[in-house]
Amino acid sequence: MKAKVSILFYAKRAKTNVNGLVPIYSRITVNGKRIELTTGRFVELAKWSADAGKMKGTTDEARSINNQLDILKMKIIDAQMELIHKNIPVTSESLKLKLLGSNERARMLVPIFQDHNNKIKELIGKEYAAGTLERYTTSLKHTIEFLEWKYKVSDIDIKQIDHAFITDYEFYLRSVRNCSNNTAVKYIKNFNKIIKICLANDWLDKNPFNNYKSKIKEVERNFLSETEMQSILNKNFKTERLSLVRDIFLFSCFTGLAYIDVKNLTKSHISIGIDGEKWIYTHRQKTESASKIPILPITQMLIDKYENHPQSNNQEVLLPILSNQKMNAYLKEIAAICEIEKDLTFHIARHTFATTVTLTNGVPIESVSKMLGHKNIKTTQHYAKILDKKVSDDMQILREKFSENKFSLQANG
Repeated sequence: MKAKVSILFYAKRAKTNVNGLVPIYSRITVNGKRIELTTGRFVELAKWSADAGKMKGTTDEARSINNQLDILKMKIIDAQMELIHKNIPVTSESLKLKLLGSNERARMLVPIFQDHNNKIKELIGKEYAAGTLERYTTSLKHTIEFLEWKYKVSDIDIKQIDHAFITDYEFYLRSVRNCSNNTAVKYIKNFNKIIKICLANDWLDKNPFNNYKSKIKEVERNFLSETEMQSILNKNFKTERLSLVRDIFLFSCFTGLAYIDVKNLTKSHISIGIDGEKWIYTHRQKTESASKIPILPITQMLIDKYENHPQSNNQEVLLPILSNQKMNAYLKEIAAICEIEKDLTFHIARHTFATTVTLTNGVPIESVSKMLGHKNIKTTQHYAKILDKKVSDDMQILREKFSENKFSLQANG
């Protein structure tokens, strides 16, 4: 970060002492921000040259004071150069701390961010998922790269993070990193958590996110239609791996569970529900919210099919699921074989459960939200918005009611 530094010595008339002498102060301006430090020397106001910033004359007193001011000026310049060599941003605050020899250390952004990530790493499986650590690790990486891109430094004093820093960071994510709107907003949101930690510890006096606004844009969620589901269900795959992937994918379509939640399922997650039927009782790893899902006949068939599978028995899991990467790779093959022109991923199964399996078939949105483990029903409402078929079916019921002459318009004339 290139800083503009100017140094001025002046006589501070407002602090004239009882002997009629005025103190000499140094005024250091860094990028428009001033700091004032006393030099410890006094002078008669009449003997001070405001234009030259020094004492007039060639007396021993004048030479002594002016030499001290020259030394102090060099000390300020040396402090500035030392900060630059240490990759510490030159600011009014950092320069002041350096000159005063204060023991208060500058709090730098990267160690604070890294400490946050280290704590998440220690709590994986307890409070956080592995994916959370991955997101914050990537966020830190982008932050470090932004500091180099914008300021040519490897770190920055948190006190130098202001509104302009945030907006420049967002611009970097959108332009240089080519992030989509929602991805950029999520990285900024991750960065905001670090700022909140600084605020909570009283390391920052002002929140740089004040007056900053960003908004997640709704994205259209892909899901399978009933016809597409039937195509996958009826297809006789020649390889066992594609059959397995198809079955696990369908299991998710009829339970709404995300990949990691299916992977974590064991037989102990199945219990008898309030209706006397079998239910799945689990917690979403992503949000830790409870999911209670009645087991449909096809879901039970899939559970029974893999009950004695070697992987299920050896690893004590409900289903012999592959890695998420392999699942998604094989789902691409399945889509091609079944002539489904959609980018088929495992997460589409969860969307399919919310739309084609439940909402389209009249399951109330409150029930769907509970089974999906959503903390806020607004999240579930995103699925309801894309169901034109449901709107059409609901309006057809209304048409039938109106056709019973419930309302009629009498022609005039």
